[in-house]
Amino acid sequence: MHLRRLAVTDFRSWEQADLDLDPGVTVLVGSNGEGKTNLVEAVGYIATLGSHRVATDAPLIRRGASRAVVRGVVVNQRRELAVELEITAGKANRARVNRSPVPRTRDVLGILRTVLFAPEDLALVRGDPGERRRFLDDLLVARYPRYAGVRADYERVLRQRSALLKTARAGGDLRTLDVWDGHLARHGSELLAGRLDLVAGLAPPATAAFADVAPSSDPAALQYRSSLEGELPADAAALEELLLEALGRVRRQEVDRGVCLVGPHRDDLEIRLGDGPAKGYASHGESWALALALRLGSYRLLQADDVEPVLILDDVFAELDTRRRRALAAVALQAEQVLVTAAVAEDVPAELGGARITVSGGTAVRTAGSPAVDHPVTAT
Repeated sequence: MHLRRLAVTDFRSWEQADLDLDPGVTVLVGSNGEGKTNLVEAVGYIATLGSHRVATDAPLIRRGASRAVVRGVVVNQRRELAVELEITAGKANRARVNRSPVPRTRDVLGILRTVLFAPEDLALVRGDPGERRRFLDDLLVARYPRYAGVRADYERVLRQRSALLKTARAGGDLRTLDVWDGHLARHGSELLAGRLDLVAGLAPPATAAFADVAPSSDPAALQYRSSLEGELPADAAALEELLLEALGRVRRQEVDRGVCLVGPHRDDLEIRLGDGPAKGYASHGESWALALALRLGSYRLLQADDVEPVLILDDVFAELDTRRRRALAAVALQAEQVLVTAAVAEDVPAELGGARITVSGGTAVRTAGSPAVDHPVTAT
């Protein structure tokens, strides 16, 4: 799988950009603030319908514009699919595949798969549980796109049930709470079952990757921490019964506090280093190594599913020592397509050859001698 062409209109700093891309390595080099990360962010948006930098779509629209458009041509097993995404402030986004509208934007999920490693990934180790839940759910959707609907359904039910609990705290009507309990348990059990299966598959390659990049550190381990007590079954139907029972036990507390206390939204991915939690105890270097291991584990997990994701390395080599740079470069050389951003070309390991694109002064220009030919693009 690779992205043959990327075009954006009014996306972030770019008024217009149109790049031809090749399999193999492409490095975008430019000083901070020139827009190179904005371009790989657009690639990630095609794959995930989200940004690794912001939680909402509004900042993706260029200041002064009413909408942004991202287009990509994806090649997978010699088949080409053209994806177009229209991001509109205050309105529903729209999507097209091969110029034909699709009923829901999430119908494009799975056409392009990416694994992105960025400086923000340090939050996977040092941040709050929400960062790790988002990581798991994004990877789950990348692996099985149908979970985008499961995730959306669960979040919708959670919002509505939470609103009901807040009104109940003020003396509102609780007669429909049993119905919402059933909805939460049904959608929550499906999401929980997917996460449990995912962590079971992710743990071996992620811990092996950590041993490769941090051989002198204590071994790493991943464990799913649920708001449900005891050992959890893998079956969604059994998990649904457990969720319903747990909701019954905490109902009085939920009504008193006005919040949902049980469900996947309260869970966490615990990252351990040796005998203790990594958060608060891992050194800065170990935290980077753990974040890198999670992404490398994700890449290898998707590869094991016969999916060759596009690997995006956004300004990360400057943060890594020589050993970790080499470990990351070794994986990158195995990928069908790698997109790298760097402020300084010397930060990129020499073994990562391929195309070089200089991003500067509102233009992105392929360096003389690089493979393929594309046209300068401009931003405002």
